[in-house]
Amino acid sequence: MLLDGRAPMMTLKPVFSDEADFRLLNDFQRDFPLVTRPFARIATDLGVTEAGVLSRLNGLREGGTVSRVGPVFSPRRIGASTLAALKAPPDHLDDIAAVVSAHPEINHNYAREHAWNLWFVVAAPDAVALARVLREIRRETGCPVIALPLRVEYHIDLGFDLAGNGRTTSQVSYGPVEPEVLTDTEVAVMQVLQFGLPLVSRPFASVGNSAGVSESIVLGTVRDWIARGIVKRFGVIVRHHELGYRANAMCVWDVPDDQVDALGERLAAADGVNLCYRRARAEAWPFNLYCMIHGHDQAAVREQLATIVAQCGLGRFPAEVLFSTRRFKQCGARYAADRARND
Repeated sequence: MLLDGRAPMMTLKPVFSDEADFRLLNDFQRDFPLVTRPFARIATDLGVTEAGVLSRLNGLREGGTVSRVGPVFSPRRIGASTLAALKAPPDHLDDIAAVVSAHPEINHNYAREHAWNLWFVVAAPDAVALARVLREIRRETGCPVIALPLRVEYHIDLGFDLAGNGRTTSQVSYGPVEPEVLTDTEVAVMQVLQFGLPLVSRPFASVGNSAGVSESIVLGTVRDWIARGIVKRFGVIVRHHELGYRANAMCVWDVPDDQVDALGERLAAADGVNLCYRRARAEAWPFNLYCMIHGHDQAAVREQLATIVAQCGLGRFPAEVLFSTRRFKQCGARYAADRARND
């Protein structure tokens, strides 16, 4: 699936079958009802039936617009994760991407326009497992690999505003974060829930049946995770490309360490910035400030980026813009190892 924004400017806009579909995708990316029958509660809000909500979500998931319904875990609160990149020979990119995507710890895997042409996110139960996956990828692909762990979140993963009415920035998280130690019950729930809620009338009861705990324990666990910051948001997870936002640009800058936080906060507040964070540098990669911008095509994104750079005073710093060209994998992070792998 090409993601290089070759469609004419302003022709790709999200298309919804009706207002209920739009609200289902836009309003329930967060603040999802944590109740016994959440889809019935949503149905009441939308003025449709519970069966209608489930049918819509199934259709949107099968069509690719919805990835899943479930939690977005905070990347530094549990397990271990990192953004990574490798240099693949262009004529072998697809084969190498397939090797990377085959690892269950990989949740995002994109080709981008750069010499470092394959970018992926690794999420694992702990740092030892994370290092193992990176070693395996280096060995299996024979390609140079760099790891770029998250250092500071300025604005990250609060959903995608389809109405264009602005969005709420997250609280900046500085300094090292000690990962939470989960109980056996929490791990059991996570092993099921990380794949998303089943689209049934009582999804939390279904998760409980699979995890070997009660429905009330599942609901209590999720509420507790949100309160503790382990889960950043819980709700409908949409895919930007299927909504018409086909230009996906990762923008990076090399900013002096004593200036990066002030500029990062300014960048995070700019209109059009969907994600913004600071990452560790690598020997072959000097950049430490990142943001993501999504648009209908590359021209729209470049225009938005030029405005952001001027507003934030970023023009004096070395920078790169890496547009996605292929999406090889996109799913939820797997912080709890699959039971089958542990048996």
